[in-house]
Amino acid sequence: MNKSLLALSGAVALNFAAAPALATEATDALFDALRFSDVIEIMHEEGVEYSEELAEDFFPGRTVAEWPDVIDVIYDKDRMETELRGYFSDALDGKDVEAMTAFFSDGVGAEAVTLEISARRAFMDEEIEAIANENAVIAASDETDRYLLIEEFIKANNIIESNVVGALNSNFAFFVGLMSSGAFGDDITEDQILADVWSSEGEIRVNTSEWAYSFLMMAYQPLSDDEVQTYIDFSKSPAGRQMNVALFEAYDQMLERISSELGAATGRYMMQQEL
Repeated sequence: MNKSLLALSGAVALNFAAAPALATEATDALFDALRFSDVIEIMHEEGVEYSEELAEDFFPGRTVAEWPDVIDVIYDKDRMETELRGYFSDALDGKDVEAMTAFFSDGVGAEAVTLEISARRAFMDEEIEAIANENAVIAASDETDRYLLIEEFIKANNIIESNVVGALNSNFAFFVGLMSSGAFGDDITEDQILADVWSSEGEIRVNTSEWAYSFLMMAYQPLSDDEVQTYIDFSKSPAGRQMNVALFEAYDQMLERISSELGAATGRYMMQQEL
């Protein structure tokens, strides 16, 4: 599953959200406990890798010398971190940030964060991801205790639905950005883009489910069942639910910005090729 569909000077960008506010000291502490800087580093690497696939698809047999520089601006790590901190702070306004920070600063929460980051980096290797997926399929077939526990975790955090919605929004942003560059001429409308994007919902849901189970089964393997249950219990708590919603909201806003600008940049170089 592509985990990072996803400003560039002179590109036509869409304003999907207002500029984020400055993060507070409390939300900064939570941001650091969740090691968002490490996550953004990985997302940057994934973005660069994805941009190479994008160039092969949209500029086949052609080298665009400026493309790496354009991608560096779109996936600028400092910009991404500033956005994510601000959007996260906005989404957590009035929420129990102290309880969230306490959980992820020590014990199971802190260990889970470390394991998630390690697994995210490991999944950049397609062979490792394939092995993890095969193991998850076997566990699902056998309905192992660990598989059922991960299933409970996924439901508690609404992982499938939230990721499907995020992917659909990012895909829509990309193609509207592409359209804004003039790459489609007058032959396509936003309604047509929406219909086309929505038609992929089933496939995205299957891929998301496959990825989530594979990733979490591998990531949390070092945790005991009791430790995973502790994480589930936090996820079901008011603070856990609030943080989960805030996380998806913050990531989605940042990825929609990236996707729209990436689409506009892609369209611009497609137009240059046609000329």
